[in-house]
Formats: sequence, structure tokens, C-alpha cells
Amino acid sequence: MTKVVLLCRVSTQRQDYARQVRELTEWCDTMKWEIDRVFSNKVSGARRNAERREIIELLGYIKTHHIDKVCVLEISRLGRNTLEALNIIRTLNENGVCLFIKNYNLETLTDGKVNPVASLICTILLEISQMERMTIRERMESGRRQYITTCRENDIKMGRPESYKKTDDRRREQYSKEISLLRKGLSLRQISVITGTSVSTIRKLYRFIPEINEQRIGITG
Repeated sequence: MTKVVLLCRVSTQRQDYARQVRELTEWCDTMKWEIDRVFSNKVSGARRNAERREIIELLGYIKTHHIDKVCVLEISRLGRNTLEALNIIRTLNENGVCLFIKNYNLETLTDGKVNPVASLICTILLEISQMERMTIRERMESGRRQYITTCRENDIKMGRPESYKKTDDRRREQYSKEISLLRKGLSLRQISVITGTSVSTIRKLYRFIPEINEQRIGITG
């Protein structure tokens, strides 16, 4: 049976890679491919691959395990830097591992040999992805400059309006569950797992619980 690993990535903490895993898993089931492992992370595709933990682990894993294919939903999951993504593909090919791109039903190896057509298509797709990212960045920067210019010309205060700042009462209401769990003595990490609220946000809620906050000050003081 063909043994594969899945590579999934999303760009922000607000996104979820469950859809990628589901679609790739369904495809592998259809093709009778055995999923050996799933590599996933929430990190910007603009970050260098040398800084992306899941890429480093993946390349090490395929060298020490008998893996036939690495499956991705789309080629941008390798990263949006064309040269670095092509280096990943080359490393996979050199180790006899085929890259399968589901959205294009594309494989970089055919009968163990490099597929020149697939290599060309991968290069083109990566270049398009990189150009799109650069265009979006330029548009955002242009919009930011225009916003600053407009505000200065019309003497408009930049940033969030004063009304945006949440009052203590609103915070108590919004984070009532987190505050209740703090009173019960649960740890920051436990509360974060239960509520989905970040540890840093929960830590700031101590000020709404004077008796606990005073104890913390006494401990750290």
C-alpha cells in the first residue's frame, strides 16, 4: 500500500486546517493510500522555511521513514517563496518521495522519475502565488499611506475611536466565565483550554478579583 504524509498549513491563528486534513484524508481513502502522519501548523507562508517547524520535521521524517508521497491541498502550502518551495520539492524528489498536489491532481514523480511537466507547472503556480502576495501587500501599503495622508490633511485623529475601548463592566460581562473559573482556582492554561481565551487575556482578568490579585502581588512582590 502507498504510504503518505499530509502537509497542512494556515496563515493565521484564526484559521483552521481541519478542512485541508478532511479533503486530503477523503482523497487518500479513495486512492487506498495509507496516511502515516499529518504535519500541520498555523504560521505565515511568508516566513522562511528554515523557521517553519513542520517543514523541518517533514524533511527529516521522510529521510528516516519509508514514505511514498507527501500530499498537499495546494502548492502554496509549501510556502510562498518560489525558490524555497522548489528546494523542498527537489529534496523530496531526491529522496524518492513524490509530491502530490490535490487541487491540480499533480504528481512530481512518475514511476520514480521526475515529471518535467509537473516541475514546470509547479514553478508557474508558485510564481503566480508569490506575485499575488506581493500585489496584495502593495495594495495594503498604498491604502495605509492614503489613509494617513487623508487623516493629516483633514486633521483626523488616527487609530481606534475612544468609544472602542471596553469598560470594566463590559469586560466583566464578556469574560464572566473566565473570571468564575479563576475564582474556583483553575490554572490559566486549564481555563484557556475550556474557554478558548488566550492565556495572556485571562491573566489580565486577575484585576477583577481583588482577593486573588492581592495574593499574587504578595507572592511576586
